[in-house]
Amino acid sequence: MAPWTVSNIPSQKGRSAVVTGTGGLGFEDALALARAGADVILAGRNPDKGAASVAAIKAQVPAGSIRFERLDLASLASVADFAGRLANSQKKLDLLINNAGVMVPPVRQQTADGFEVQLGTNHLGHFALTGHLLPLLKRGKAPRVVTLSSIAARSGSIDFDDLQAVEYYRPMPVYSQSKLACLIFALELDRRSTAAGWGITSIAAHPGIARTDLMHNAPGRFSLMGLSRSLLWFLFQPVAQGALPTLYAATAPGAKGYYGPDRLSETRGYPAPAKLPPAALDQTTATRLWAESEALTGVRFA
Repeated sequence: MAPWTVSNIPSQKGRSAVVTGTGGLGFEDALALARAGADVILAGRNPDKGAASVAAIKAQVPAGSIRFERLDLASLASVADFAGRLANSQKKLDLLINNAGVMVPPVRQQTADGFEVQLGTNHLGHFALTGHLLPLLKRGKAPRVVTLSSIAARSGSIDFDDLQAVEYYRPMPVYSQSKLACLIFALELDRRSTAAGWGITSIAAHPGIARTDLMHNAPGRFSLMGLSRSLLWFLFQPVAQGALPTLYAATAPGAKGYYGPDRLSETRGYPAPAKLPPAALDQTTATRLWAESEALTGVRFA
């Protein structure tokens, strides 16, 4: 069987999509979806970067439907404002890709709402966004939500005693926790959708080790991680390759569960079912994390 690539994406004409994150994986997701005919909203916090990404996509897909909307996942007010604008501008949403993320800032940082920035952006911001957009998604045609996890989730655990890493902050374990939370959320959302009859398919994906700017942006270009990204670039697969599991989850007929690359312990390759870490399958943890997320964000999935 030939590897799955963007050439296998079915026509997305008539489908509406929101992709969070204007660079890296988000850019590649939006480009592929626009090329396939979807009406794409690229959502991010920086209007200049957003406008540049939209212009770059339009240069490659002149007839594509793509626009930028401001969304800061580190602010619950911004998330609610974004969702309100969408509710006023369209009747449905067919696809939501929860992609944007923050990775390993060297010192603890907080969101506008006082959350540790990795958990707050990667998980809680997307949890709130999905909850606000639920009415639009329920009116979508075969709607899907794809949430980005990471191979770092394998080593993650949810520390309910210090969820915001106030007592002890270590960048990578806290990042791993946030990405495990994303994976647990994706699986639990699918279970709840099935039970409640929402008709939404929720899928998780991870990019393996891709050549994005995450390790330049938060740790810093001259940090150990930033230098490894710059000097050992050949160990990282191209961003477009890293986007394939997400695009498969978003568009392949019958996609379900969790996807990542198929080679070298899921670090590179083409889309294939990914191995779920045991911590992601614990129902007690999933139920408690959902309740904590609702309490922290004030967003409930009715």
